[in-house]
Order: sequence, then C-alpha cells, then structure tokens
Amino acid sequence: MTVDRILPTDEAHDLLGLATELADRELAPKAAAFEERAEFPREVLRTLGRAGLLGLPYPEEYGGAAQPYEVYLQVLEILASRWLAVAEAVSVHTLSCYPVAAFGSDEQRKLLPDMLGGELLGAYCLSEPQGGSDAAALTTRADRDGDSYLVSGTKAWITHARTADFYNIFCRTSGPGPKGISCLLADAGTAGITPQAAERTMGLRASPVAQIAFDEARVPADRLIGGEGMGFTIAMSALDSGRLGIAACAVGLAQAALDYAVSYARERQQFGRSIIDFQGLGFLLADAATQISAARALTLAAARLRDAGRPYAIEAAKAKLFATDMAMRVTTDAVQVLGGAGYVADHPVERYMREAKVLQIVEGTNQIQRMVISRALAKD
Repeated sequence: MTVDRILPTDEAHDLLGLATELADRELAPKAAAFEERAEFPREVLRTLGRAGLLGLPYPEEYGGAAQPYEVYLQVLEILASRWLAVAEAVSVHTLSCYPVAAFGSDEQRKLLPDMLGGELLGAYCLSEPQGGSDAAALTTRADRDGDSYLVSGTKAWITHARTADFYNIFCRTSGPGPKGISCLLADAGTAGITPQAAERTMGLRASPVAQIAFDEARVPADRLIGGEGMGFTIAMSALDSGRLGIAACAVGLAQAALDYAVSYARERQQFGRSIIDFQGLGFLLADAATQISAARALTLAAARLRDAGRPYAIEAAKAKLFATDMAMRVTTDAVQVLGGAGYVADHPVERYMREAKVLQIVEGTNQIQRMVISRALAKD
C-alpha cells in the first residue's frame, strides 16, 4: 500500500526514494533466510552507511546528512517494513552515536565520520541482569586508575553485543543514584570486554543480543563522555530519541503485516468471493489501517517537536507506547486473517507477530512509558 507522505523538502522525497530502492533490493530478498540462520547482516549495514542512511539526523560536519528527525523516522519505517532487524540495527546504531555527537569532546567527535558512515558499528550498554527499567540502580563500576578507568560488571540485552566495534558503557564512577553514573566510550576489542553467548530470542533472530562481561577492562580516561556524573542525563536524553526510532519501526512492521494481509484477503476465495469482502475481516483490516495511520501521525508529531527544539519526551513516550501496542495487535490480526496459513513460516506474518513483541519491551517497556506519561499528568 502506498503511503501518502508530506515531506519538508524535495531532498527528503529523494531520500525516501533511495531508502525504498535499497530496502527492496538489499533487505526484502534476504530477510527470511538471514532470520532463519540467525545471521547478522553486517554488510547490509555497511551498504546503508555508504548510502548515507546511518547518519541522517546528525550534522554534515560530522559526516551526517543534517536531516530532520521526521525524515529519519520515515526512512526507518520504510526499512522496518522490509526487514525489522535491519531497521532496529539502524535505530540502535543511531542511538549509539548520540552520546559522542551530543556530549562528546572535539577529539571524540573525530570518530563520528566512521561511526555515521557505517564502518564502525555501535552498541548501547545500559541494561543489566538485575536492572533494566531501574537504570539509576546500575552496578557496573568504573574505578579511576591513573589515566584510565577499570570497568567491571555485566550488561544485559545488548544489541550488537557480538558484532559492535564500539560500546557506550554506562557505569558507576561514584556513589549511589543517578548522579554517580558516567558514560565511557570503549573499543570493542578492549581486553577484559567479553561478549557472552547470543540469546535465543523469539524474534529478530538476525539481531545479535547478548550479555557483555567487563573484567577490569581498561578504558582511557579521555574516553569519558561529558564528564563524571553525566551518564544518566546522557542515557535518558538518548532514550527519548531512541523511543521515537522504535515507534517508527513498529509503524513499518505493522504496515508490512497489513499490506500482506490485505493482498492475501483479496486473493483468498471462500463461499464464492474474496474474504476481504466479508465484513468481519474487512472491518478488522480497516481498524488496522486506521491504527497504523494514527501511530504514524503520533510519532511524526513528536519528531516535529524535537526538530523545533521543543520538549518532546512525553510525546515520545506516548508514540512508543501506542505504536508498539498497535504493532502487536495488527500483526496478531494479520495472522488471523490468513488463518492456518498465517501460522506457518511459508508466510511472513508469523515472523512479524513474533518480532512485534520485542518492540513493547525495548527502549523502556510500555509499563515504563505509562509511568512516564502518568507522572507528567500528575505534575500538570
């Protein structure tokens, strides 16, 4: 189904055209096989980087494309509609570049061209085995030792854990609470950093997720981002943007599920007519189309606030909450439209449904989004 978009510039139209062309050529034909093999498509990420799609919202002086966030999110949506694991990888990588771009020193920012060009792939190490939603209680430590920090602890659920070239490590450099947290930028090959076995996940099997163990990993002190005690501020600021990325991924995934279900329902004949002509299924698909449009509008409205330099954190939480819950409903309904055929791997909707689930969890569970929104209402 063609999505009628209002874009700010002709350049944005061209950019979405490029994203669509690459997604159709490089993503869609490979998705099923890579997911079945649980193989990460590293070369696809390099291709996207060389095409300029990994640095879209960052300034040109750092190797980015200086695009508004509303344009970047629509590119992400297109990628997700062809292969969610790649879109999520782009979202996570964009998030991983944020600390250096927004808070890094001039020297640290010299790394950005390779980051934004896709030659260096990033990971964002915030969650821990005993602390996901309660990020302020993290226990991974970084103790100063001369001109370095020695990092010890364990991070969990880290996307790109086994393939990343650099890690943003959120760690405790002083006392308890958020003010004791700092952010270090570490090379993946640093001695004492050991990715563990990849998790066996329900969906997104082509996306490598694992724990990372830190055993007195020595990270140079000049890789401290933004100063000691700034880590929690950096993490929360990055997650506001990251939640919009996940919302866009959810919209793209749901659109793919709807498009497939509509195509199937037009062709499938029962009782002498296409099943889409039966009100029970036609209305189901109509509701799905409406929910997708609503989620897209909510996500882009939050992005436009961000682009205008206005507060957008609460709107980002609403977008992430609504879009990911919507994607779970729409992908589940797509399986129902296909009936028994929807339950087998010959059709992609069963994979879409499995993939949708994780979007309700990553970048802050939807229960956390409800807490964020309700607390804002209480303050008003």
